[in-house]
Amino acid sequence: MKRHIYNCQAGCPVESTLQIISGKWKAVILYHFMKESICHFGELQRSIKDCSRRMLAIQLKELESDGVIEKKIYPVTPPKTDYKLTEFGETLIPVIQSMEKWGNYYNQRVDENIK
Repeated sequence: MKRHIYNCQAGCPVESTLQIISGKWKAVILYHFMKESICHFGELQRSIKDCSRRMLAIQLKELESDGVIEKKIYPVTPPKTDYKLTEFGETLIPVIQSMEKWGNYYNQRVDENIK
């Protein structure tokens, strides 16, 4: 799967943000990093049930290459891998918190309309 790179127009901060967090699972992954300072691959996979192992690995690799998360591999059997937000990645926390707040608002609104 080829990664889509936005051709950001000068001065468009929304496109710049999407450059980093676009993708079906990246914002969800970042949400989990916001809740837990260190995440293990297996824990993320169990938490994000609809995301395949391969897709999770791709999304984590892209976040790592963008400098949002860092990966630490422990030389043990079975292999253990930790991921955590970098200092740069932590600057995305307010963005993810805003998405969480709006998502809660939306979910509540949908629930009220169903009743």
